[in-house]
Amino acid sequence: MTRTKKLINAPEDIISEAIEGMVGAHPEMLRVAGATGRAVVAVDGPRDGKVGVVVGGGSGHEPAFAGYVGRGLADAAAVGNVFASPSPEQIMDAARAVDGGAGVLFLYGNYTGDVMNFDMAAEECEAMGTPARALAVTDDVASAPKGREAERRGIAGDVFVFKVAGAAADAGRDLDACLAAARAANDATRSMGVALSACSMPQTGKPNFEIGADEMEIGMGLHGEPGMRRGPLEPADAVAAELMAPILDDLGLDAGDEVALLVNGLGATGLLELYILHRKVAAILRERGVRIHHSRVGEFATSLEMAGASVTVMKLDADLKALLDAPCRSPALSVAGALEPAGTLTARHGGGARRGASVDRSQLASGGAVDASLFRDLMRAAGAAIHERRDWLSELDGVIGDGDHGVTMDIGWTAVARALDEAGDETVSESCERMARAFLDAVGASSGPLYASAFRRAGEAVSDRLDLDARAMVAWIEGMATGIQSRGGAQIGDKTMIDAWLPAAAKARAALSSGGDLDACLDAACQGARSGRDYTAEIESRRGRSAKLGARSLGHMDPGAASAHLMLEAIRDAARRALGA
Repeated sequence: MTRTKKLINAPEDIISEAIEGMVGAHPEMLRVAGATGRAVVAVDGPRDGKVGVVVGGGSGHEPAFAGYVGRGLADAAAVGNVFASPSPEQIMDAARAVDGGAGVLFLYGNYTGDVMNFDMAAEECEAMGTPARALAVTDDVASAPKGREAERRGIAGDVFVFKVAGAAADAGRDLDACLAAARAANDATRSMGVALSACSMPQTGKPNFEIGADEMEIGMGLHGEPGMRRGPLEPADAVAAELMAPILDDLGLDAGDEVALLVNGLGATGLLELYILHRKVAAILRERGVRIHHSRVGEFATSLEMAGASVTVMKLDADLKALLDAPCRSPALSVAGALEPAGTLTARHGGGARRGASVDRSQLASGGAVDASLFRDLMRAAGAAIHERRDWLSELDGVIGDGDHGVTMDIGWTAVARALDEAGDETVSESCERMARAFLDAVGASSGPLYASAFRRAGEAVSDRLDLDARAMVAWIEGMATGIQSRGGAQIGDKTMIDAWLPAAAKARAALSSGGDLDACLDAACQGARSGRDYTAEIESRRGRSAKLGARSLGHMDPGAASAHLMLEAIRDAARRALGA
């Protein structure tokens, strides 16, 4: 497979360097706040008495999301890794930087990772006394049928929702009124896209999926998720008509209605083609007697270097129209008009390191073969296995998802390895908490909250132990499975990592009940994870991005289940080497 070419330096530095470049290009509009370096904040947006609007999501969609930070728009954006949600701590850096005492409104696309990470941030805001509200944008008509709008993805319609919410906040509306305006914008907005070529992750340099030179994918998601159908490439007018048909049907547009229109490029489609699409879309609306209040044509929400486009239509009422027309100024979107002088923002939040409770070691049980030092070595082995098979895991994900699972897991485990190097003489439970924080802060995405919850629950399960014997190791594995399930809610048969973790825990418990030693229990866990991993290839996906595929997900192994099996095998093999089993 031909490797793609990108103008980057080290893949691990792309986000920090891009943020540095963006803020350096727009110092009059943007600054960076917080210890994570991932909160891009408007220089003149946040102020006392005003609702703080925080948007965010994965990188790779530029100019979304930081491009919409500025006066009259978002006050800050939390910037995640490529195609991965920002972590709660990155989101909190943004929230703390914009908290003017009137509450914070979070806006993001409706993806599992974003929902989990922003929900965790909203919970943290409430805990520190800052009212928080959240809205997931759901404009993509291709991703769920009418009547199930809450299941839809958020794509380029983000732009209209961000603009409306930012204008409402800038006008001084309170938190619930800003949320109501954003919700009205979301309810009035529909999008549909088409992809002509694949994109590639900077870390892999390989296309996320395969599509023929004479093919197109109608309804493809913003991360390369397969769409409604794949077929031969058609002329622009035919594509425009196919994109518009479900939008018109869903919005119920009639003669006399007024709309805002966005024709968006996905990264590698030039204005020449986008204007041709706009020509036909405008004609379709005109034939219906629908008036275009204004159009925007260009790149507003991309998918790295994917070729293709999307069309977004917002049905206007008087309030939405006024909010869209309100002046704003950001790197990616500006509306002419007078802006009031910037106000002041009182600092409300201090820093401070997170500290855990001290542990009375004299009360902890001992006698197990896996002491805390060896446990950390086993975790390092799991991370090394993920790193070695990173590209394979991403290739699995590229078939039924967005192609970043291996990259994301590798980022998380690399952070874990660094964190464990600073563990000193911590107990197993304390190291689990350290791993949870490191993984969550580094990754975000859906894997971040899921594995942070897993490590925490697993650590709690063995918090009475100084070391791990067979029984404690089984409890640790069960804790991993329970933590993932409690955070994500997946069940056996949903085609997720739970399909590997739950059988692993069950097999390990059965081996323990049969008198198995540590090695036997770990081996049983590996067998359970392998069978669960293989089972995912036989079933349709019911959760996450691949749930939109239906029967098209058959025959493809879930990458989360595959990575779970890899980790457990690495832990077992490392334990055998260390203990001579």
